[in-house]
Amino acid sequence: MAAVQKLQKCAVSSAGKHTASVIFLHGSGDTGRGLRAWVRDVTEPDLSFNHIRIIYPTAPARPYTPMRGALSTVWFDRHKISRDCPEDRESIDDMCNSLGLIIQGEVNAGIPKHRIVIGGFSMGGAMALHLACRYHPDVAGVFALSSFLNKDSAAYQAVEERLGADLPLPELLQCHGTKDDLVLHQWGEDTSELLKKAGMATAFHSFPGLHHQLSTPEMELLRGWILTKIPPLTSS
Repeated sequence: MAAVQKLQKCAVSSAGKHTASVIFLHGSGDTGRGLRAWVRDVTEPDLSFNHIRIIYPTAPARPYTPMRGALSTVWFDRHKISRDCPEDRESIDDMCNSLGLIIQGEVNAGIPKHRIVIGGFSMGGAMALHLACRYHPDVAGVFALSSFLNKDSAAYQAVEERLGADLPLPELLQCHGTKDDLVLHQWGEDTSELLKKAGMATAFHSFPGLHHQLSTPEMELLRGWILTKIPPLTSS
């Protein structure tokens, strides 16, 4: 197992008292700053909250097999972009440990895990599912935008095991464009159905005509969902 890495990140601070956090993971080849800029471009008003800090980490550059071993900022390696091949479990687990440092940092800052949401776009969504299903199932929720899991993903087994032990699981929000030709819409639907069958509460939203990208309606849906998972704290 590789050493746990301290990841670079940028953040959008809460306008008021910080009482909850969102960790938003970018897709392959992007950066935290790149995703932050993209979110700002497609969201009106900007995705920011009075009480929530949004953290955009950056994956370290590593050799990426689908690019013939060229370096890319990816959360994990994989044999190809397909649901039909085995997961590269070692690289996934190493990154779960590194991202766990960011989660622990929020906990150390006084934010309990049930006030943290994890999510991502494309590969970032798959990474978020591994984090939430296998390592940090006590978070408030998980979201995956234009994402998929492999057919034999360890995340499915983890969900089944928690259900069998009568342990709680986070709720999942998935969004996917019907015209996505990189991560097929069907792959997203299949992922949602398999997680639901394993025992997870899931909501899958299709966006007609949307390609492999973010959109304004999608981000508005996400904003509302985040507020249902980690609403402002009421004064006692």
